[in-house]
Amino acid sequence: MESETLSMPSDYIPILIQLVVAVGFGVGTIILTHLIGPKVRTENKLGAFESGVEVIGNARQPFSIKYFMVAILFVIFDIEVIFMYPWAVNFREFGLSGLIEMFIFMGLLLLGFIYIIKRRALEWD
Repeated sequence: MESETLSMPSDYIPILIQLVVAVGFGVGTIILTHLIGPKVRTENKLGAFESGVEVIGNARQPFSIKYFMVAILFVIFDIEVIFMYPWAVNFREFGLSGLIEMFIFMGLLLLGFIYIIKRRALEWD
């Protein structure tokens, strides 16, 4: 009979230590900056900061839909590239069927990109 490896509670101690260190660092940094940071609160410091440019007009001014389209398309294509990484790492294990599936995936990605080009979603007028 093969011996089964059972996970013991002591196996999770490194994960618990990492979690405590991460949370402790975040909370400690916030508390430390609050304690040693400057306490002067002037109107100039409390005002909105727009990359060094004076604020003009209302912040509720609508943006062009083109900006959001480019941002959303970037996120979509970026996530699809992330899906390719595990495939590339396990390329030899997947064999020919994995290669065919990736060609199908890339073909669908290419069709989506062609659709975006045809709809002129990336053109700025």
